Amino acid sequence: MTPEQFVAGLPKAELHMHVEGSIEPDLFLRLARRNGVAIRWSTEEELRAAYRFSDLQDFLDLYYDGCRVLVQAQDFHDVTRAYMRRAHADSVLHCELFLGPQGHTSRGVPIAAVMDGVLGAMEEARAQDGITGGLIAVAQRHRSEEEALAMLDELAPWHERLLGFGLGGAEVGNPPAKFTRFFERCRTLGFKVVAHAGEEGPAAYVRESVELLQVQRVDHGNACVDDAALVSELARRRMPLTMCPLSNLKLQVIDSVAEHPLKRLLDAGLCVTVNSDDPSYFGGYVNDNYLACQQAFGLSRQDLAQLARNSFEAAFIPQEQRLAAFAQVDDWLARAVGPELEAKE
Repeated sequence: MTPEQFVAGLPKAELHMHVEGSIEPDLFLRLARRNGVAIRWSTEEELRAAYRFSDLQDFLDLYYDGCRVLVQAQDFHDVTRAYMRRAHADSVLHCELFLGPQGHTSRGVPIAAVMDGVLGAMEEARAQDGITGGLIAVAQRHRSEEEALAMLDELAPWHERLLGFGLGGAEVGNPPAKFTRFFERCRTLGFKVVAHAGEEGPAAYVRESVELLQVQRVDHGNACVDDAALVSELARRRMPLTMCPLSNLKLQVIDSVAEHPLKRLLDAGLCVTVNSDDPSYFGGYVNDNYLACQQAFGLSRQDLAQLARNSFEAAFIPQEQRLAAFAQVDDWLARAVGPELEAKE
C-alpha cells in the first residue's frame, strides 16, 4: 500500500477549515454570475493565478473580496456541501468548520441566509454521507470586542445548533487579550472556544489564548516553539494544535514543509493535528497536507495514524464516537501494516 493509498483510506477528522476558504474557482465564478457580482476575473485560470500571496494580510484581502459572491442561503449551502463531499471522499469522518458571519452581515447579507445555508448543508451531509460536523463562528480580530459580543447576540437563534466560537484574522496588532470578555461570555454560555494564534503572531499570543481566553484548542500555534516552557505546558495539558502546513507554506510563514514545527511538536508529545485551513486558496485539502508531511518528515504509517488519532482526540465529539473512530484508525493501520509484516516473516 503506497502512502497515497494509506492516507486516502485513513479515517480522520478535520478541525481547521474555513467555509469561505473552500470556494473552488469554478463555483466562485458560477456564484458571481448567479448573483450578478462584478469580479476581477473571467476564467478559472485567471482566478487561480491570483492565488499567490506574500503574507497573511495579502491573502485576507483577496479572501474578503471573494466573500462577495456569497449572497443567498443557497450560495452558503452549495459551498459547504461541496467541501463536505470532498471531505467524505478523503475519509474524513467528522469535520468542525469555521464560519465568519461578520464578513457577510457587514455587507448586508441576512444572518439567517448565512446560518441556514451552512447548517442545512451540514445536516444534508450527515444524512446522505454519514459525515458528522460542528460549526464554529469566528470573530474577526481586526474588529472590536464590542462587535464580537454583538455577533454572539445576533447568533442567539442558532445557539443550540452551534458548536462554539473562535478568533481569526490578521494577528499583527490584534492580541488575544483584546477579546477576553467575549471569550468569557462564550464559556459562560457553554460553548467550546478556540483561537487562531502563533501563525504570524508570537508565542505570547499562544500563551494568552491558553491562559487568558482559556481556549480548548489553539489553531495553528506554530510560534509556541519559541517558548520551551510553553511547549512543555501544552504537552502536559494535551492542548490540541490544529496545524495547517500547506497554508503556512503558501502564506510564506515557512519556506518549506520540512521547516514546519509539526514533527518537532509531535515528538515532544503535543496533540498536533493536520488540517487544510483554506484548501481552494492554498491548493491542498486535508489528504494533501498529510502527504506533504509524510514526504517532508518521512512519517511512518504509525505516525500518520497517530495524527489521525490526535484529530479525534481533539475533536469536540462524544467519547463513544471518539472511541469508535480510534478503532477505525487502528483497523486501517492493521490492514496496511499486516501484509508487510507477513512478507518480512
